[in-house]
Amino acid sequence: MSSSRSGGSGGSGSRTRVGRYELGRTLGEGTFAKVKFARNVETKENVAIKILDKEKVLKHKMIGQIKREISTMKLIRHPNVVRMHEVMASKTKIYIVLEFVTGGELFDKIVRIYSLRICYWMQVGFLKFRILD
Repeated sequence: MSSSRSGGSGGSGSRTRVGRYELGRTLGEGTFAKVKFARNVETKENVAIKILDKEKVLKHKMIGQIKREISTMKLIRHPNVVRMHEVMASKTKIYIVLEFVTGGELFDKIVRIYSLRICYWMQVGFLKFRILD
């Protein structure tokens, strides 16, 4: 697996490549990983690449969890689960190539739906209280 910077005459500066993927903007960031938008330069398919820092993973004894995550994702093929395409590694990083899904953070959607349900049930409860009063 190679990671390189490839310049172009397009004037947009250099782009980082990981294997056959050209990395783009950061989609999200956590304690152990950063998720970046990427494009397969051969097929033009959009993907998300989860980039884990090996040093952090080892320091926090997370290697078992990462291995389980990868093993599980290899087995699962379901329309409601993000698909893993491949896993690559360099000396310092682990790259997990995932299906790119649009629509924002799932956590934000869950919070919004949960909040709406709470508001709805508070209103229903208020109305029942007013009727019985």
